[in-house]
Amino acid sequence: MSPDSVTPGSVRSAAEVNEQIRALWRRAGGSLSAQEREEYELLVVEWATALRGEVIEAA
Repeated sequence: MSPDSVTPGSVRSAAEVNEQIRALWRRAGGSLSAQEREEYELLVVEWATALRGEVIEAA
């Protein structure tokens, strides 16, 4: 995974991160390698953070 793929404090929207998660699963064919699993876990954390930020911003 490239260091630029997931940056702490990223300002990407939850939708953007979700699309990257979906693309990862498509590339992997439904079965993640150890490296892809690590990337997936980082993306899920980033997605959850972005989603929380969007909910707080909407409130």
